Amino acid sequence: MATKTTRSSKHDSAGGRKAVGVDADRKDRNLRRLRRIEGQVRGLQKMVEEDRYCADIMTQIASVHEALRAVGRELMRNHLKHCATSAIRSGAGDADAMYDELVDMMYKHSR
Repeated sequence: MATKTTRSSKHDSAGGRKAVGVDADRKDRNLRRLRRIEGQVRGLQKMVEEDRYCADIMTQIASVHEALRAVGRELMRNHLKHCATSAIRSGAGDADAMYDELVDMMYKHSR
């Protein structure tokens, strides 16, 4: 199956930033994961409502954290492959801004 990459401008009509390129298969996988995570969070709410055993709830919370980290890794890979590569290739000003963004992201998300 061929992988389709969608391309968009850097800003949408509402002024928000958009990805330079998105791998359609990865996007579908991420959306499926996020829907699954949404279900897990609803399950956590139910566990709390039902006064379930704290250790069991904490185990499920750890599972949600790991699932979110997996989506984050996929998004970072896409960002590096498309957005960062495009900015770095476009010239010194865009490249420097992208380097700063990447460093900030690494420190912000490694906490």
